[in-house]
Amino acid sequence: MTLQACVFSTTLGWFGLVGRERCVWRLVMGHRRAEEAWAALYRQFAKETLSESDWYPALRTKLEEFAAGKRVSFEHILVRTEHRTKFQQNVILAARAIGFGETVSYGELAARAGSLKAARAVGTVMANNEVPIIIPCHRVLASGGKIGGFSAPQGVHLKRRLLALESQT
Repeated sequence: MTLQACVFSTTLGWFGLVGRERCVWRLVMGHRRAEEAWAALYRQFAKETLSESDWYPALRTKLEEFAAGKRVSFEHILVRTEHRTKFQQNVILAARAIGFGETVSYGELAARAGSLKAARAVGTVMANNEVPIIIPCHRVLASGGKIGGFSAPQGVHLKRRLLALESQT
């Protein structure tokens, strides 16, 4: 199966997208150079399965606008979840419902996903988020409002930038 892939520059660094038709399979972000974004995609997908293209320009525009500080909704963007467990799908749905500029704790997200005592498991789902921003894992904080982790390049520095960007809009 061939997947479409593209890499583009934003004010938050280089982003890379992989998907099929209008369903996003992977988003990498925060890279310093285009080559780093491509390398991140190739670590997850065999090079021969990716077709470099001008894929999904409407989504690229939304991501560029978001990175520039505009309030953008990603609620209608389809993401691949069929390979996820039911618990993981519930966490993803609950995370997608976190509003722009809003933050919740891992425990609160667990409750919203119907698994009250699963805060650590929710943290694992967020740490393995394949489409950050679209699934806004940056809006999920540790207890007491602590920043927690962020697995994208630039780590918690980028998470803080994303939260600051949303608080100014």
